[in-house]
Amino acid sequence: MEITGVSDLPLHYGRVPNWLIPIMRRLSRAIMDVMLLEWGPGKVVERLSNPLWFQGFNNVIGMDWDSSGSTTVTLGILKEVTRPQDDGLAILGGKGRNSLNVPLELRKLPGRFDVDVEKLERTSRLVAKVDSTLLQDGYELYHHSLILDEKGRWGVIQQGMNLETKFARRYHWISVANPVDELREGIAGAYNGVVLNVHESHEAKEVIIDLLGEDPRRISRQYLQLMSYIRGNSIESWLGLGTLGAISREARMIYMKPVDVNKVMKILNHVREFSPTNLQDALLLGLGPSTVRALSLISDLIYSEPPSYRDPVNYPYDPFKYAFAIGGKDGVPYPVRRDVAFEVIQTLEDIVSQTKLDKKDKSLALNKLRELKLGTSKRS
Repeated sequence: MEITGVSDLPLHYGRVPNWLIPIMRRLSRAIMDVMLLEWGPGKVVERLSNPLWFQGFNNVIGMDWDSSGSTTVTLGILKEVTRPQDDGLAILGGKGRNSLNVPLELRKLPGRFDVDVEKLERTSRLVAKVDSTLLQDGYELYHHSLILDEKGRWGVIQQGMNLETKFARRYHWISVANPVDELREGIAGAYNGVVLNVHESHEAKEVIIDLLGEDPRRISRQYLQLMSYIRGNSIESWLGLGTLGAISREARMIYMKPVDVNKVMKILNHVREFSPTNLQDALLLGLGPSTVRALSLISDLIYSEPPSYRDPVNYPYDPFKYAFAIGGKDGVPYPVRRDVAFEVIQTLEDIVSQTKLDKKDKSLALNKLRELKLGTSKRS
């Protein structure tokens, strides 16, 4: 079966109504209880790491089906209602400055969490670097949440905003060993076309590592000459300029936003002092978007190892149908129906309470939930 769908995340102004927030909290907690009983915390991490499954969850609790706020509000609500000591699940970080709190929050986790804090802190930083530096798609990150279970299985959800289009993208990751060389779980957002995507080019990454060992003055000189070439100088004028003469006459010109050469020189000098042997270390030493753009251009036009220019956004499935559960904050597909929301909450809470009273009846209670779901599907 082919699964397709679309998820645009435009910037919506305004706040969640005060009357809706308690409903979202209670419904989120009730759903979380059922998921933890049914799957355990590791599976919850996996599900939330699916870009549009997350969007479907957002729709069920009454948030906008297509809003950039669906990420920040839903994760904020989930963080509020999650109890790490009881659930074996934690949600760290958040929007804006809260995203910087991941290291501190990792060190405050309850004792039941058997995790390598320093490794997770490094992973969190690398994931942010990959989606802001190795992928440059026009979206500036402003939200970063780390979702973690007690055994160290993790997921990252972060969001960026395109300040010109006012659309957002949500980036999802799940427990990869090396974010620099392994792919995300997925990206939700509108397709933009050509972007700078060093993340998906193994050859370009190898050239960049080699270039980091070069004299920064030489790299700066090559970059300025390449920019001059792109602006219209004939390639014949380059003959006899060492490696610059290797530029292909058929090279495809991909526009890259110009960089501040002095800033790039400063970063290159700093990184070179530590002689990193891999891109992970270079990124954590301060290698940023401007420097990677310059090095990518050199890798492409001089060494014939271009980065990928493919936009990696994808769409696992369309979550809009889940907006029909209780309605949406902005009235799409209809205003939130409080009576339906409280009926759903009460049903879920009763099932969970019954299961907790007698663990032997867990399967029976969950079967009742499935029967309820099937009956609802038939009526709709």
